[in-house]
Amino acid sequence: MRSMKSSTTNNQITVAVIGGGAAGLMAAGTAALQGACVLLFERNEKVGRKLAITGKGRCNVTNHCDIQEFLAHVPQNPRFLYSALGAFSVQDTMDFFEKQGVPLKTERGNRVFPVSDNARDIVDALFYWVRRCGVTIVHETVTDIQAEESGVTGVVAGGRLWQADRVILATGGKSYPLTGSTGDGYVWAEKLGHTVTPLRASLVPLVSPDKVCPRLQGLSLRNVTLTVFENGKKLHDGFGEMLFTHFGISGPLVLSASSHMRKWDKASYHVEIDFKPALDETALDKRIVSDFSQALNADFRNALGKLLPRKLIPIVVERSGIDPHQKVNTITRQQRHALLQQLKHFSLDISGPGPVRDAIVTSGGVSVREIVPKTMESKVVPYLYFAGEIIDVDAYTGGFNLQIAWSTGYLAGYHAGYGK
Repeated sequence: MRSMKSSTTNNQITVAVIGGGAAGLMAAGTAALQGACVLLFERNEKVGRKLAITGKGRCNVTNHCDIQEFLAHVPQNPRFLYSALGAFSVQDTMDFFEKQGVPLKTERGNRVFPVSDNARDIVDALFYWVRRCGVTIVHETVTDIQAEESGVTGVVAGGRLWQADRVILATGGKSYPLTGSTGDGYVWAEKLGHTVTPLRASLVPLVSPDKVCPRLQGLSLRNVTLTVFENGKKLHDGFGEMLFTHFGISGPLVLSASSHMRKWDKASYHVEIDFKPALDETALDKRIVSDFSQALNADFRNALGKLLPRKLIPIVVERSGIDPHQKVNTITRQQRHALLQQLKHFSLDISGPGPVRDAIVTSGGVSVREIVPKTMESKVVPYLYFAGEIIDVDAYTGGFNLQIAWSTGYLAGYHAGYGK
């Protein structure tokens, strides 16, 4: 990591950072440490609004893995990130927050969280850091970016022109619009001559046309396996928690799975849920036989209480094709096999992802072909830089997307603030 100490310059440059999220805050503080006069534009009353709700309010800061493993979790343009991760690594991120007084811990899957489990600690640390660095926070909505042939000249906000020698676009994507991610950055990028690749939801709930979903609405499942099939071929599986909703399925397992589903226009998808992943089919069949032996005279529908949540029982009974009133002592091996298939391969067709506004991350954005990977500067407009989700790079869940924000924010801030 390059030194974050201030550099001395004869003519102080002004850097305008648009967006007070993870990438924008990192970019602003880093630019100020290079000696620049930094204006951070944030439309909300407080910075880091989206950051404060990430990870269910816990904030999955990064993922404690090496660069090769990290890039394996970035399906969209991973090679573009080599320089950014080299300049500000996972370890640099962890060291940074520890230095700001936020102790961290590493959990399952190498996911890093603040020890307090409170995302506000991360937001507050960044806020006080940029203030100490001398950043001026301007709570105005930017409406335009001014540029000439020689490069950017400033931004329009609050009805006035703010002159700037460098502009960093860190406006985020289109997810969670109530937090300020309205997609304005894409409009400005296109107006300035950039290509914006198609935008879609990533890390998002999934929509299913299956009528069982509204019936199971609110049912939360733990310790299950979710397998995604693309055109009938296994694409991805994961273990954890999920939730049925009125429109389909959601929860950590589903959000993670959604980021692998990228061919909605030319592929069909379905998922299978294994309610008992700890047991193979032979062991599960023995378990069913054991449960049935304790309720031989009961109706089939009343003999599944130890196997399934109450809300799920009538659905599984229907799908098994077994008469709910059939006595357990008359259940055949073939019928048991039908029940077994529902417990291990409960299938749901998926018609599409939820809307971008419900996504954690927006996939797509400013084309990486038009950004210098070693500096984050535009190849189209001199002195314009990009950081964070606005770039056409996104990753799977687990802290990877936030690390992309920290790394690209640092690199953009360093080069914009240092000048040329």
